[in-house]
Amino acid sequence: MGQAKVYVIHENAAWVEPLRDAFAARELPFEEWFLDQGTLNLAEAPPEGVFYNRMSASSHTRDHRYAAEYTGCVLAWLERHQRRVVNSGRALQLEISKVAQYSALEAHGIRTPRTVVAVGGSHIIEAARGFDGPFITKHNRAGKGLGVRLFFSLEGLADYVDGPDFEPPVDGVTLVQQYIQAPEPFITRVEFVGGRLVYAVRVDTSEGFELCPADACRIADNSCPVDAKPPNLFTVLPDFRHPLVDRYAAFLAANDIEVAGVEFIVDAAGEAYTYDINTNTNYNPAAEAEAGLAGRGMGAIADFLCAELARETGVALPCAEAAE
Repeated sequence: MGQAKVYVIHENAAWVEPLRDAFAARELPFEEWFLDQGTLNLAEAPPEGVFYNRMSASSHTRDHRYAAEYTGCVLAWLERHQRRVVNSGRALQLEISKVAQYSALEAHGIRTPRTVVAVGGSHIIEAARGFDGPFITKHNRAGKGLGVRLFFSLEGLADYVDGPDFEPPVDGVTLVQQYIQAPEPFITRVEFVGGRLVYAVRVDTSEGFELCPADACRIADNSCPVDAKPPNLFTVLPDFRHPLVDRYAAFLAANDIEVAGVEFIVDAAGEAYTYDINTNTNYNPAAEAEAGLAGRGMGAIADFLCAELARETGVALPCAEAAE
Protein backbone atom coordinates (compact mmCIF):
# COMPACT_ATOMS: atom_id res chain seq x y z
CA MET A 1 0.00 0.00 0.00
CA GLY A 2 1.35 3.42 -0.95
CA GLN A 3 1.85 6.40 1.27
CA ALA A 4 -1.33 8.05 2.50
CA LYS A 5 -1.68 11.59 1.24
CA VAL A 6 -4.02 14.49 0.70
CA TYR A 7 -6.05 14.26 -2.50
CA VAL A 8 -7.24 17.56 -3.95
CA ILE A 9 -10.37 17.23 -6.09
CA HIS A 10 -10.77 20.10 -8.56
CA GLU A 11 -11.10 21.20 -12.21
CA ASN A 12 -9.10 24.43 -12.34
CA ALA A 13 -5.33 24.14 -12.10
CA ALA A 14 -4.79 27.90 -11.77
CA TRP A 15 -6.82 28.06 -8.57
CA VAL A 16 -4.78 25.25 -7.01
CA GLU A 17 -1.36 26.81 -7.63
CA PRO A 18 -1.22 28.71 -4.28
CA LEU A 19 -2.28 25.54 -2.47
CA ARG A 20 0.53 23.60 -4.15
CA ASP A 21 2.98 26.16 -2.82
CA ALA A 22 1.54 25.86 0.69
CA PHE A 23 1.80 22.06 0.54
CA ALA A 24 5.39 22.23 -0.72
CA ALA A 25 6.41 24.59 2.08
CA ARG A 26 5.09 22.03 4.57
CA GLU A 27 6.38 18.98 2.69
CA LEU A 28 2.86 17.60 2.76
CA PRO A 29 2.31 14.62 0.44
CA PHE A 30 -0.55 15.26 -1.97
CA GLU A 31 -2.05 14.31 -5.30
CA GLU A 32 -4.48 16.14 -7.53
CA TRP A 33 -7.60 14.55 -9.00
CA PHE A 34 -8.66 16.67 -11.96
CA LEU A 35 -12.28 15.56 -12.34
CA ASP A 36 -13.56 17.02 -15.57
CA GLN A 37 -14.15 13.51 -16.99
CA GLY A 38 -13.03 9.93 -16.43
CA THR A 39 -14.13 6.53 -15.17
CA LEU A 40 -14.91 5.23 -11.70
CA ASN A 41 -14.94 1.54 -10.81
CA LEU A 42 -17.36 1.17 -7.90
CA ALA A 43 -16.04 -2.33 -7.19
CA GLU A 44 -12.65 -0.92 -6.18
CA ALA A 45 -11.81 0.75 -2.87
CA PRO A 46 -10.35 4.27 -2.78
CA PRO A 47 -6.81 4.84 -1.55
CA GLU A 48 -6.22 5.84 2.05
CA GLY A 49 -5.86 9.50 2.82
CA VAL A 50 -7.73 12.78 3.18
CA PHE A 51 -9.82 14.02 0.25
CA TYR A 52 -10.36 17.75 -0.16
CA ASN A 53 -13.21 18.69 -2.50
CA ARG A 54 -12.68 21.98 -4.36
CA MET A 55 -15.17 21.43 -7.17
CA SER A 56 -16.63 24.70 -8.42
CA ALA A 57 -20.12 25.75 -9.43
CA SER A 58 -18.53 27.64 -12.35
CA SER A 59 -16.79 24.55 -13.77
CA HIS A 60 -19.09 24.55 -16.81
CA THR A 61 -17.72 27.97 -17.83
CA ARG A 62 -14.32 26.31 -18.39
CA ASP A 63 -15.75 23.63 -20.71
CA HIS A 64 -16.01 21.13 -17.86
CA ARG A 65 -19.76 20.68 -18.20
CA TYR A 66 -20.10 17.50 -16.15
CA ALA A 67 -17.25 17.99 -13.67
CA ALA A 68 -19.62 18.67 -10.76
CA GLU A 69 -21.77 15.64 -11.58
CA TYR A 70 -18.71 13.42 -11.87
CA THR A 71 -17.39 14.77 -8.58
CA GLY A 72 -20.71 13.93 -6.93
CA CYS A 73 -20.21 10.31 -8.02
CA VAL A 74 -16.66 10.25 -6.67
CA LEU A 75 -17.68 11.77 -3.34
CA ALA A 76 -20.47 9.21 -2.93
CA TRP A 77 -17.91 6.46 -3.56
CA LEU A 78 -15.46 7.93 -1.04
CA GLU A 79 -18.14 8.35 1.61
CA ARG A 80 -19.40 4.82 0.99
CA HIS A 81 -15.90 3.62 1.95
CA GLN A 82 -15.78 5.98 4.95
CA ARG A 83 -12.83 7.97 3.70
CA ARG A 84 -12.13 11.35 5.29
CA VAL A 85 -13.69 13.91 2.96
CA VAL A 86 -13.30 17.64 3.57
CA ASN A 87 -16.32 19.38 2.02
CA SER A 88 -18.49 16.36 1.43
CA GLY A 89 -21.29 15.58 -0.98
CA ARG A 90 -23.56 17.89 1.01
CA ALA A 91 -21.09 20.73 0.50
CA LEU A 92 -21.11 20.05 -3.24
CA GLN A 93 -24.91 20.09 -3.27
CA LEU A 94 -24.92 23.57 -1.76
CA GLU A 95 -22.06 24.75 -3.99
CA ILE A 96 -23.97 24.05 -7.20
CA SER A 97 -27.43 25.22 -6.12
CA LYS A 98 -28.27 28.60 -4.64
CA VAL A 99 -31.81 27.35 -4.03
CA ALA A 100 -30.34 24.65 -1.79
CA GLN A 101 -28.14 27.28 -0.11
CA TYR A 102 -30.98 29.65 0.64
CA SER A 103 -33.25 26.87 1.91
CA ALA A 104 -30.54 25.64 4.27
CA LEU A 105 -29.64 29.15 5.46
CA GLU A 106 -33.25 30.08 6.17
CA ALA A 107 -33.70 26.81 8.07
CA HIS A 108 -30.94 28.07 10.39
CA GLY A 109 -32.61 31.45 10.83
CA ILE A 110 -30.11 33.25 8.57
CA ARG A 111 -31.80 35.90 6.45
CA THR A 112 -31.47 35.67 2.65
CA PRO A 113 -32.83 38.03 -0.03
CA ARG A 114 -36.38 37.39 -1.19
CA THR A 115 -36.06 35.04 -4.17
CA VAL A 116 -38.39 33.53 -6.75
CA VAL A 117 -37.30 30.51 -8.81
CA ALA A 118 -38.19 30.41 -12.50
CA VAL A 119 -37.64 27.96 -15.36
CA GLY A 120 -38.46 29.27 -18.83
CA GLY A 121 -38.34 32.79 -20.25
CA SER A 122 -41.99 33.70 -19.73
CA HIS A 123 -41.82 32.47 -16.15
CA ILE A 124 -38.77 34.63 -15.45
CA ILE A 125 -40.76 37.68 -16.46
CA GLU A 126 -43.78 36.52 -14.46
CA ALA A 127 -41.61 35.95 -11.39
CA ALA A 128 -40.42 39.56 -11.53
CA ARG A 129 -43.94 40.99 -11.40
CA GLY A 130 -44.08 40.56 -7.64
CA PHE A 131 -41.10 42.83 -6.96
CA ASP A 132 -41.41 46.52 -6.13
CA GLY A 133 -38.36 48.48 -7.24
CA PRO A 134 -35.11 47.11 -8.66
CA PHE A 135 -34.44 43.39 -8.79
CA ILE A 136 -31.68 41.14 -10.03
CA THR A 137 -31.53 37.88 -11.92
CA LYS A 138 -28.88 35.25 -11.30
CA HIS A 139 -28.22 31.66 -12.18
CA ASN A 140 -28.98 28.95 -9.64
CA ARG A 141 -25.64 27.39 -10.56
CA ALA A 142 -23.03 29.92 -11.55
CA GLY A 143 -20.05 30.98 -9.43
CA LYS A 144 -18.02 34.23 -9.53
CA GLY A 145 -21.21 36.27 -9.87
CA LEU A 146 -21.61 35.22 -13.48
CA GLY A 147 -25.03 35.88 -14.94
CA VAL A 148 -25.99 38.47 -12.32
CA ARG A 149 -27.91 41.40 -13.85
CA LEU A 150 -29.71 44.34 -12.29
CA PHE A 151 -33.08 45.52 -13.65
CA PHE A 152 -35.24 48.52 -12.88
CA SER A 153 -38.31 47.54 -14.90
CA LEU A 154 -40.21 44.58 -16.31
CA GLU A 155 -39.68 46.01 -19.78
CA GLY A 156 -35.92 45.91 -19.36
CA LEU A 157 -36.09 42.32 -18.17
CA ALA A 158 -38.34 41.29 -21.06
CA ASP A 159 -35.95 42.86 -23.58
CA TYR A 160 -33.09 40.92 -22.01
CA VAL A 161 -34.89 37.57 -21.80
CA ASP A 162 -36.13 37.82 -25.38
CA GLY A 163 -32.90 39.30 -26.74
CA PRO A 164 -29.57 37.93 -27.99
CA ASP A 165 -27.68 38.68 -24.75
CA PHE A 166 -29.74 36.34 -22.58
CA GLU A 167 -27.52 33.88 -20.72
CA PRO A 168 -29.38 30.60 -20.14
CA PRO A 169 -28.41 28.92 -16.85
CA VAL A 170 -26.60 25.62 -17.24
CA ASP A 171 -29.27 23.88 -15.13
CA GLY A 172 -32.15 25.89 -16.60
CA VAL A 173 -32.97 27.56 -13.26
CA THR A 174 -33.01 31.36 -13.01
CA LEU A 175 -33.47 33.22 -9.74
CA VAL A 176 -35.28 36.55 -9.61
CA GLN A 177 -34.15 38.24 -6.44
CA GLN A 178 -34.70 41.30 -4.31
CA TYR A 179 -31.96 43.87 -4.96
CA ILE A 180 -30.28 44.87 -1.71
CA GLN A 181 -29.14 48.49 -1.90
CA ALA A 182 -26.12 48.99 0.35
CA PRO A 183 -25.25 52.50 1.59
CA GLU A 184 -21.72 51.91 0.25
CA PRO A 185 -20.73 49.64 -2.65
CA PHE A 186 -19.23 46.69 -0.83
CA ILE A 187 -20.07 43.25 0.49
CA THR A 188 -18.37 41.19 3.20
CA ARG A 189 -17.00 37.70 2.71
CA VAL A 190 -16.27 35.64 5.82
CA GLU A 191 -13.64 32.92 5.42
CA PHE A 192 -13.67 29.68 7.41
CA VAL A 193 -11.18 26.80 7.49
CA GLY A 194 -11.77 23.74 9.63
CA GLY A 195 -14.97 25.42 10.82
CA ARG A 196 -12.99 28.34 12.31
CA LEU A 197 -12.89 31.97 11.24
CA VAL A 198 -9.69 32.85 9.35
CA TYR A 199 -10.58 36.45 8.53
CA ALA A 200 -13.17 38.47 6.65
CA VAL A 201 -12.76 40.42 3.42
CA ARG A 202 -14.41 43.65 2.39
CA VAL A 203 -15.08 43.47 -1.36
CA ASP A 204 -15.62 46.59 -3.43
CA THR A 205 -18.58 45.98 -5.77
CA SER A 206 -18.45 49.30 -7.61
CA GLU A 207 -17.02 47.54 -10.69
CA GLY A 208 -19.67 44.83 -10.82
CA PHE A 209 -20.68 41.48 -9.41
CA GLU A 210 -17.84 39.16 -10.55
CA LEU A 211 -16.18 38.78 -7.18
CA CYS A 212 -13.75 35.88 -7.49
CA PRO A 213 -10.74 36.87 -5.34
CA ALA A 214 -8.15 34.62 -7.02
CA ASP A 215 -5.43 36.23 -9.13
CA ALA A 216 -6.47 33.92 -11.97
CA CYS A 217 -9.86 35.66 -12.09
CA ARG A 218 -8.47 39.18 -12.46
CA ILE A 219 -8.81 40.92 -15.79
CA ALA A 220 -6.38 43.69 -16.72
CA ASP A 221 -7.87 47.17 -16.71
CA ASN A 222 -6.84 48.63 -20.06
CA SER A 223 -7.84 52.13 -18.97
CA CYS A 224 -5.10 52.30 -16.31
CA PRO A 225 -1.92 54.28 -17.04
CA VAL A 226 1.01 51.99 -17.81
CA ASP A 227 2.85 52.79 -14.59
CA ALA A 228 -0.23 52.87 -12.36
CA LYS A 229 -0.95 50.15 -9.82
CA PRO A 230 -4.51 48.86 -10.38
CA PRO A 231 -6.64 49.16 -7.25
CA ASN A 232 -7.29 46.01 -5.28
CA LEU A 233 -10.99 45.40 -4.74
CA PHE A 234 -10.32 43.21 -1.69
CA THR A 235 -9.42 44.37 1.84
CA VAL A 236 -8.68 41.79 4.53
CA LEU A 237 -10.30 42.42 7.94
CA PRO A 238 -8.15 40.34 10.34
CA ASP A 239 -10.09 41.06 13.53
CA PHE A 240 -13.60 40.90 12.12
CA ARG A 241 -16.47 40.76 14.60
CA HIS A 242 -20.13 40.27 13.70
CA PRO A 243 -23.06 38.32 15.20
CA LEU A 244 -23.26 36.29 11.98
CA VAL A 245 -19.85 34.69 12.50
CA ASP A 246 -21.01 32.21 15.16
CA ARG A 247 -24.21 31.50 13.23
CA TYR A 248 -22.23 30.81 10.08
CA ALA A 249 -19.90 28.46 11.96
CA ALA A 250 -22.90 26.51 13.29
CA PHE A 251 -24.52 26.44 9.85
CA LEU A 252 -21.37 25.14 8.16
CA ALA A 253 -20.91 22.44 10.79
CA ALA A 254 -24.53 21.31 10.38
CA ASN A 255 -24.02 20.99 6.62
CA ASP A 256 -20.63 19.22 6.72
CA ILE A 257 -18.79 22.19 5.19
CA GLU A 258 -15.30 22.78 6.59
CA VAL A 259 -13.74 25.23 4.14
CA ALA A 260 -15.91 28.05 2.81
CA GLY A 261 -16.37 31.73 2.18
CA VAL A 262 -19.81 33.12 3.08
CA GLU A 263 -20.93 36.44 1.61
CA PHE A 264 -23.40 38.95 2.99
CA ILE A 265 -24.54 42.50 2.31
CA VAL A 266 -26.02 45.08 4.69
CA ASP A 267 -28.80 47.45 3.59
CA ALA A 268 -29.41 51.05 4.64
CA ALA A 269 -31.48 49.89 7.63
CA GLY A 270 -28.61 47.77 8.93
CA GLU A 271 -30.19 44.44 7.99
CA ALA A 272 -27.73 41.77 6.83
CA TYR A 273 -28.64 39.43 3.96
CA THR A 274 -26.58 36.32 3.23
CA TYR A 275 -26.60 35.47 -0.46
CA ASP A 276 -23.73 33.12 -1.33
CA ILE A 277 -21.68 30.23 0.02
CA ASN A 278 -18.42 29.34 -1.76
CA THR A 279 -17.09 25.90 -0.82
CA ASN A 280 -14.06 26.08 -3.16
CA THR A 281 -12.94 29.36 -1.68
CA ASN A 282 -9.99 31.31 -3.11
CA TYR A 283 -7.96 34.06 -1.49
CA ASN A 284 -6.52 37.31 -2.79
CA PRO A 285 -2.73 37.36 -2.28
CA ALA A 286 -2.36 41.13 -2.66
CA ALA A 287 -4.98 41.79 0.01
CA GLU A 288 -3.38 39.24 2.34
CA ALA A 289 0.06 40.78 1.85
CA GLU A 290 -1.25 44.29 2.48
CA ALA A 291 -2.75 43.08 5.77
CA GLY A 292 0.52 41.41 6.78
CA LEU A 293 -1.04 37.96 6.31
CA ALA A 294 0.71 36.74 3.17
CA GLY A 295 -0.37 33.18 2.36
CA ARG A 296 -2.69 33.02 5.36
CA GLY A 297 -5.74 31.54 3.62
CA MET A 298 -4.13 28.69 1.69
CA GLY A 299 -1.69 28.20 4.57
CA ALA A 300 -4.62 27.64 6.93
CA ILE A 301 -6.07 25.05 4.54
CA ALA A 302 -2.72 23.26 4.24
CA ASP A 303 -2.27 23.20 8.02
CA PHE A 304 -5.80 21.89 8.52
CA LEU A 305 -5.40 19.13 5.92
CA CYS A 306 -2.02 18.19 7.35
CA ALA A 307 -3.50 17.83 10.83
CA GLU A 308 -6.36 15.74 9.42
CA LEU A 309 -3.94 13.46 7.53
CA ALA A 310 -1.91 12.92 10.70
CA ARG A 311 -5.09 12.12 12.61
CA GLU A 312 -6.34 9.69 9.97
CA THR A 313 -3.06 7.83 9.51
CA GLY A 314 -1.60 8.05 13.01
CA VAL A 315 1.65 9.23 11.41
CA ALA A 316 3.37 12.22 13.00
CA LEU A 317 3.76 15.08 10.56
CA PRO A 318 5.74 18.24 11.45
CA CYS A 319 3.19 20.49 9.77
CA ALA A 320 0.40 18.88 11.79
CA GLU A 321 2.25 19.55 15.03
CA ALA A 322 2.74 23.19 14.02
CA ALA A 323 -0.97 23.50 13.23
CA GLU A 324 -2.11 22.44 16.68
